[in-house]
Amino acid sequence: MADGQGQTALDSVLTRIGQVVMLHHAGDREEARHRLLGLWAEIGVHGDALHRCTLAHYLADTQDDPEDELAWDLRALAAANEAEGEAAGDRSAGYEGMPAVRALVPSLHLNLAADYARLARPDAARTHLHQARGAARVLADDTYGDRVRAAIRRMEIRLEEGGPAGWWGPPRRRP
Repeated sequence: MADGQGQTALDSVLTRIGQVVMLHHAGDREEARHRLLGLWAEIGVHGDALHRCTLAHYLADTQDDPEDELAWDLRALAAANEAEGEAAGDRSAGYEGMPAVRALVPSLHLNLAADYARLARPDAARTHLHQARGAARVLADDTYGDRVRAAIRRMEIRLEEGGPAGWWGPPRRRP
């Protein structure tokens, strides 16, 4: 019974995150940021790693400053690594133990590549693009996997072409 209650609590947090993400996608970036930060404060820095990963991933999208966006994306990746370590019982085990995290990892690295490219750090951008490409191999042949792989290809082109400063757009939806 206790396990079922715990799972319900976990699912309710992810549902709440999803509701705020819909608000953001509807165009209310400021309110979405405010609500996501409220959830972050509620969960805390030692809360469930999957929740922190998901929250930080979406909080990055609501940032105005590229350095702040990078900081949230780095938090998301750190929480993903922690979540996988918890699931596997060994932090060096990789992403095979937790499908939800494994599915986010390519996108997390892709977002970091975009962040670094925007900050004129092409070597760091290429490193994360390489990691995104490798992590994408586990994605299913579905709409999500196709979108992530297409975004990786677009980022590869951007990094190869080396567009003008500030040209790098994130591989994620912005209002």
